[in-house]
Amino acid sequence: MSDESPVLFQVTPGQTAVITLNRPERHNAFNAEVIASLTEIFDLLSNNTDEVRFVILRGAGKSFSAGADLDWMKDQSMNTLDANREDAQALADMLHKLYTLPQMTVALVQGAAMGGGAGLVAACDVAVAVKDTKFKFSEVKLGLTPATISPFVVRAIGPRWAKALFVSAEGFDASFAHQIGLVQYVVDSIDALGGMEEHLATLAFAAAPGAIADAKALVDDVVGEEIDHGLMKGLAKRIAERRASDEGKEGLAAFLEKRKPSWAE
Repeated sequence: MSDESPVLFQVTPGQTAVITLNRPERHNAFNAEVIASLTEIFDLLSNNTDEVRFVILRGAGKSFSAGADLDWMKDQSMNTLDANREDAQALADMLHKLYTLPQMTVALVQGAAMGGGAGLVAACDVAVAVKDTKFKFSEVKLGLTPATISPFVVRAIGPRWAKALFVSAEGFDASFAHQIGLVQYVVDSIDALGGMEEHLATLAFAAAPGAIADAKALVDDVVGEEIDHGLMKGLAKRIAERRASDEGKEGLAAFLEKRKPSWAE
């Protein structure tokens, strides 16, 4: 992709994918082209777990993402219901593809993450925000609702805070985002984002790739489930399969032999 592309994508020799929203003059607001580019990238990453083990999502310039581009939304308001439904489905599919990537995904957030931009943050596994970052779910002020991002936001912060922030469109800072679980880490400056990126990459590359993917699926599969015999039987089966897997055997052997496992070398 050229430097003029609305989304930049690079895979480093160290098996890290860096995805950069690249519309700084529009605060990285997304439109149909951005959504299509992200969808293509997420499809590529989901099928390349051997080549990519760690995924970074960030925004160029002052902001992470201001959410949906207002000009794009204006155009959509004049389209038919079917056209709007197709357009909204593309956004929903893109977010789901991000959420279900098998790699560890990290959002590095600065400036502003509004509406759908905050939805991107919620769809990543880990989020790191600069302390003065501004967040807002502003859709109701436009007569809309945060429908496509809602599953990821509710999973991140819970239904009580999601409802309060969705209906009020109240803005909040990174400290509050950390308090409610939208971000896990807050740093003092943009420069400090790099240090957290290195720290999280070290953690990701110390873990087995297949185990990371299975651990992500595990969380989704147990959320909201009754803790009964059926659930525990299924979970016992999952850990047994992990123990019998090549990664499980290698991890145990490496621990006993006091060496690094193959994926961490």
